[in-house]
Amino acid sequence: MAGGIGSRFWPASRANYPKQFLDIMGTGKSLIQETFDRFSKFCLKENIFIITNKSYADTVLEQIPDITKQQILIEPLRRNTAPCVCYFSHKIKAINPNAITVIAPSDHIVQNQGVFEETILNAVEFAQKSNALVTLGVQPSRPDTGYGYIQHTTESAEEGVFKVKTFTEKPDRKLAETFIQSGDFLWNSGIFIWSANTIVQEFEKHQSEINEIFAEGVDAYNTPDEPSFINSAYSMCTNISIDYGIMEKAEDVFVIPADLGWSDLGTWTSLYEQYEKDYVGNAVSGDNVMVYDTSNSMIMVPNGKLVVLQGLEDYFVVDTDDVLMICKKDNEGIIKQITADIKQQQGDDFL
Repeated sequence: MAGGIGSRFWPASRANYPKQFLDIMGTGKSLIQETFDRFSKFCLKENIFIITNKSYADTVLEQIPDITKQQILIEPLRRNTAPCVCYFSHKIKAINPNAITVIAPSDHIVQNQGVFEETILNAVEFAQKSNALVTLGVQPSRPDTGYGYIQHTTESAEEGVFKVKTFTEKPDRKLAETFIQSGDFLWNSGIFIWSANTIVQEFEKHQSEINEIFAEGVDAYNTPDEPSFINSAYSMCTNISIDYGIMEKAEDVFVIPADLGWSDLGTWTSLYEQYEKDYVGNAVSGDNVMVYDTSNSMIMVPNGKLVVLQGLEDYFVVDTDDVLMICKKDNEGIIKQITADIKQQQGDDFL
């Protein structure tokens, strides 16, 4: 899935060039390129599909030259992840209803490739024989309100696979703190494994209106009529996530806890946690930065630009071509308000 705009990652992530296309980690590859490489190590490249907004189709082809135009599924409108998954699942079901599909965001990082491959293949095997919905769980390190939380049983369905008791998407701060203190909850990685048949059945049960919209395209999928059908279908879809729409309601949901070295890189805090830091806790991207009495800060500035900082502690400093943001780390949530104010006062030019 590569259609988001990464708004919490402003000002680096913009609507016309969001974070999945950025080399945010300084590896020489964008996040979507890293994700494609991660899956292509154990999945045939022709079996990898990228679903994205129509604005980004050309960028996807530029960054992932190993795929064809037929492997890029175009969303004409942003309707969150439930319509996205429903569209893809009906399309794949038309090819092979028994196909096991792995749904993954394009803008996450996974550092433990070997564990990732093993876990995905175990999940595929379990989904194939159980007709279950499977997700991967990550041990939480903080009460983050941007993640889904999974509570599971202690008794495994089989080795390393646990039945989900509750699935809570993006709780408030107080509830997230309760989850962390209990020690019974995992972060939901946003990576889902199931058969095309199974997930379509779940849509029939829990999101029948969305399912009926995409079910009508059975004769259009994988034909020249697909784009025009999808343009019409999306205009009728409600905006809802797969988490709210399906995962919180479904019964046969299982989780596999795994040490993936995972981060969704959804916020500057999550990027700061992943970055290498100096001896006073500064994470610096930029080749001409000078700091004095500055610690525990994230500094991301263009190479070649001299940046001098003095007296900062626990700050984000992000400098792009047209925006400079200086924000206290513990007030990162204000970015949402900032971008809303910019849109109201100055339009979309800086977003």
